[in-house]
Amino acid sequence: MGISKLEHVGIQVKDLEATIDFYTKVLGLELLEKQGHPDPNLRIAFLGFKQSDETLIEIIEGYNPNLPAEGKVHHIAFTVDNIKEEIARVKEHNVVFVDETVTTLPNGAKYVFFYGPDGEWIELFER
Repeated sequence: MGISKLEHVGIQVKDLEATIDFYTKVLGLELLEKQGHPDPNLRIAFLGFKQSDETLIEIIEGYNPNLPAEGKVHHIAFTVDNIKEEIARVKEHNVVFVDETVTTLPNGAKYVFFYGPDGEWIELFER
């Protein structure tokens, strides 16, 4: 199996800068990367700990800020070595994809989402 670790948890936010400020000052996380997105309405940032090179949280501004508090977690992501191979493998389990198009971020990372058994979004993420 090509999944090697939990990549990150994505959280929808209203204000990217305010959320970065909170998570860095209150929780001690570090801003690892902030970038645009192929969808011009979205801005994303990744937070974690630089010494461990582990991303813990992705924050997403511009997706849907009107969800109730319990609906802010957008997805759970798993690191994969080869996204095309993993897509083929999970298709063998008859999963339904949110969108089968693989998105490539400005930094070259690739991702795709599919639904879990309760409709939760699961992401395959290739660095």
